[in-house]
Amino acid sequence: MMPAHPEGRDPYEAAQWDLQMIEWADELGYSEAWIGEHFTATFEPCPAPDLLIAQALTRTSQIKLGAGAHLLPMHHPAELASRVAYLDHLSQGRLLFGVGASSVPGDWSMFDLDGAGGQTREMTAESLEIILKLWTDKEPFEYKGKYWTVRGIETMYEKYKRHIYPLQDPHPRIGVSGFSSPSPTLELAGERGFIPMSLNIGLNYVKDHWGSVLAGAKRAGRTPDRKDWHIAKDIFVAETDEEAYEYGVKGDLGKFQDECLLYLYGEFGFKKFLKHDQNVPDSEVDAEYCAKHNWLIGSPDTVAEGLANFYDAVGGFGTVLALGYDYIDNPDHWEKSMGLLAHEVMPRFHKLRPEAL
Repeated sequence: MMPAHPEGRDPYEAAQWDLQMIEWADELGYSEAWIGEHFTATFEPCPAPDLLIAQALTRTSQIKLGAGAHLLPMHHPAELASRVAYLDHLSQGRLLFGVGASSVPGDWSMFDLDGAGGQTREMTAESLEIILKLWTDKEPFEYKGKYWTVRGIETMYEKYKRHIYPLQDPHPRIGVSGFSSPSPTLELAGERGFIPMSLNIGLNYVKDHWGSVLAGAKRAGRTPDRKDWHIAKDIFVAETDEEAYEYGVKGDLGKFQDECLLYLYGEFGFKKFLKHDQNVPDSEVDAEYCAKHNWLIGSPDTVAEGLANFYDAVGGFGTVLALGYDYIDNPDHWEKSMGLLAHEVMPRFHKLRPEAL
């Protein structure tokens, strides 16, 4: 969940829809829900995914929940480490911890950061090192970094000390989101053994992401496992291909893509990653084109076939992340799609296990 909403959607109404999707996912047996964080994206109006997670925890019973991802350059690492550790206790072990460097120019400008020049990637690595040290190093320390100085304090006046550590030992599972291709942040995932999380824009784009994971793992002498790899996909399932086209491409999913994401991909020069043939002009890369070449959309049989082909093409992965969209005005269409994906499509893949490399 980016979470994706049309511009102008009331924040409370948007949050209620996001919570409804998480409730459905929990009831349908989905294993995880990840919620994005942005500060200036009008179409992704969630600057505090941990607040949404705190509410979702009270309305669900089994699904694991995580920020996907906290943008580490925009947080003081000691503050975020404390909030996440506390939320881990509230979750009773259902929390995941997603981290990212930020890819939104508006967020860079608001926080006066040089995202294009690599500053945010440096800050992400430093922040994560501090957070892990606060969670795992019980002895007093002082960390003097390039961007932050943080102290693991000694007990002061008998009452003041570090006392909030994660419930999960040694901490919640960590996911690292990658946007660029190749991706330095996914190299970090490979190096540290974290969950690599790929935004799937196009086949070659996402295949390069595993190369980034391998490069990072090689530096650390690790062997990454493809079963840890999470890949986001645009998915819409209906009883028939015709219904899926009508409710997906012509519906809220297609409108959001054409009005927001595909417009921005054009501005950033990212439409090339969506093309099956680089001779295709950018003007033709719209929702209909993406539905044909990139999305998993159609009947359960069509979506299952498409997912199997995609799985083979990238060499295997462990978790598909179905992106969530705003269907507040047509909730039945989205609930039906989520149900068909859970009950008709995914059971065909439960015994599938990717090779280690």
